[in-house]
Amino acid sequence: MQRRHFIASALAATGAPLVGAQSPLPSGPVRIVVGFPPGGGTDVMARVMAQRLSAMWSTPVTVENKAGAGGVIAAEYVARQPADGTSLLMTNISNHAIAPALYPTLSYVVERDFTPIMLVGVTPNLLICNPEQPARSVKDIVALCRTKPGTVTFGSSGAGASQHLAIELFKLRAGVDALHVPYRGSAPMLTDLIGGQINYSFETMTSATPHVASGKLVAIAQTRPQRSKAHPQVPTVAELGYPGFDASTWYGLVGPARMPPATVQRMNEDFNKVLAMPDVVEKLASYGAEDGGGSAAKFVEFIGVEKEKWARVVKEAKVTV
Repeated sequence: MQRRHFIASALAATGAPLVGAQSPLPSGPVRIVVGFPPGGGTDVMARVMAQRLSAMWSTPVTVENKAGAGGVIAAEYVARQPADGTSLLMTNISNHAIAPALYPTLSYVVERDFTPIMLVGVTPNLLICNPEQPARSVKDIVALCRTKPGTVTFGSSGAGASQHLAIELFKLRAGVDALHVPYRGSAPMLTDLIGGQINYSFETMTSATPHVASGKLVAIAQTRPQRSKAHPQVPTVAELGYPGFDASTWYGLVGPARMPPATVQRMNEDFNKVLAMPDVVEKLASYGAEDGGGSAAKFVEFIGVEKEKWARVVKEAKVTV
């Protein structure tokens, strides 16, 4: 489906703003469903939002983890829930941009089955390793992969996750072969990376940052075109010989299709208020999460661009799961 068609379809799902109408919030508790185990970037973002929304709405907003298949299980689940705003998905690049190209039999269609509400943030992935790893530069890693093709290991939080596709994009751009090692979430992968069981990972900055700060892991490079304010000393892959390299992870809140337009509008307003809170700004900035907020329409267009980009990578790299 062309991006223009996607944007039109998804905008219809969000509905036009209502003038002079009460913007109703759900009458009961709200769940933010996460497609990955606790401790990963998506989970962290969901919990930051849930805590502030609980106070703002004076109703419980909880996080529910439904891990598996690169976030697809959680996305499928939320797509089947009532469109009353009580069940939201903290989606990310994996289930809204990568999965449609990676899983031919995917049960959901992004533009048909979800209501985009707001982009929460965009964060680089960090190329990281154990401090005892001999090759600790992009140049040396590429040389190592060429010396030992198909044996240098790169871990990810799961097949089809953003970390997996960052690996595939890196392999394409560097012209090397390496071994992808998928895990069931970032936490077990990071444990093995710290322990030396695997060599490298393009992990989300959100979940990698605490381990880099503690000295347990080393940040070699970051994957947005420009350096993150959270790690200004870490060069980008683009700076190191691969112009235009961009393998960012992003997070956003969506609901099931056909949510009431007034609910979408009110939630978007409140989500933007949360992102403007000084403590939230500081928290997200520490994880490299930038460029969040804005309208539902902005998020719709963003998803369309990302879908097209990662569909090309999946095709060129011949990625299968």
